[in-house]
Amino acid sequence: MADQPLLAGIDIGTTNIKAVIFEPTGSVVAGASVSTPIHYPQPGWAYYDPTELWQAAATVLRQATDQIADTGRIVSVAVASAGEAAVPLDAQGRPTYDAIAWFDQRTQPQTEWLAHAIGQDRLFEISGLSLQPIFGLCKLLWIKENQPEAFARTVRWLNLADYIAYKLCGVPATDFSLASRTLVLDLQKLQWHEPLIREVGLRPDLFAPLCPSGAVLGHITPAAAQETGLPTTVQVAAGGHDHVCGALAVGVTQPGLMLNSMGTAEAIFLPLEKPLLDPTMGQQGYTQGAHVVGGQYYVLIGLYTSGACVDWLREIMGETTDFTGLIAEAEQVPPGSLGVCFLPHLRFANPPHDDPKGRGAFIGLSTDAKRGVLFRALLEGLAYEARYSLETLLAY
Repeated sequence: MADQPLLAGIDIGTTNIKAVIFEPTGSVVAGASVSTPIHYPQPGWAYYDPTELWQAAATVLRQATDQIADTGRIVSVAVASAGEAAVPLDAQGRPTYDAIAWFDQRTQPQTEWLAHAIGQDRLFEISGLSLQPIFGLCKLLWIKENQPEAFARTVRWLNLADYIAYKLCGVPATDFSLASRTLVLDLQKLQWHEPLIREVGLRPDLFAPLCPSGAVLGHITPAAAQETGLPTTVQVAAGGHDHVCGALAVGVTQPGLMLNSMGTAEAIFLPLEKPLLDPTMGQQGYTQGAHVVGGQYYVLIGLYTSGACVDWLREIMGETTDFTGLIAEAEQVPPGSLGVCFLPHLRFANPPHDDPKGRGAFIGLSTDAKRGVLFRALLEGLAYEARYSLETLLAY
């Protein structure tokens, strides 16, 4: 209906930044997407320029709102994003350093220090997370050790979604689902674990006030309204971790259900009534967190390069390679891919083998291994990896 209120959502993804405007029933009425600006300064490193991220988010919002005849119908906006990456801010709300991408591998020394100083099992007991270099605490410690001037000016650490929400309304906050990806959230109490934060040499006030997903943060500022096309009457609400928001969208909110959410990375998501406490889970790389649905939790299998593997193979075959053609060629290859196997560890090994130094491989190559064989082997490798990780998790 023409007078029905509208809602807006932004997703700050690894590959794309998307904005959607929709009716409360879920019917989409407008949308836009741009590529996520990301930089790769050296092997193993990747970062986002916070200013570029905000400009891209404002652009897609403007493109979406331009499709709405009466933007006054938009009543609320929320932001979801990939987890782990965050923006350090100074007292004036300006970035002090780049946002290190979630999959950046420079933080391995900090991960090893945490394993020695705190212990993997203790971190799992507190946060529900396995100790991996992707998590927020490792990135913040890297900045402290390697960019001391930037760290000295840093007063706030905002996850990507929190940063965009802050730019929209001027209120710093983080929801429980994104806080779950920092390593310093007490998962059972849903509070920042201040003793742990101090023990690693940080100030608890670096981390934003916590709130549930959906909490109203404030209204669009005049400056943000001018850049995005959203009226100042629009309320900004806390969003959350992208995979977890996706679970809510498709109704995966209760134990007994499962979501496979695939993008650059693949997340196999199972809701829980309460966190699981077996430290072996953490040792094998499984992670837990707070659902965006109040009172619910989840356990997550992170397969770090599922979509990225597909993009990688297409890229080395040539940018003009068509996915439709690759799929057609793979369909002509018998199951088993003529004995070619693919190990999908292009950035890290996946659970239950928690090895950040793990690397991928094609095995069983011969002169018969043409494009279709390689593509089918890659898809089979991803499928086998997902099944193996899930079967191991279900043993708990």
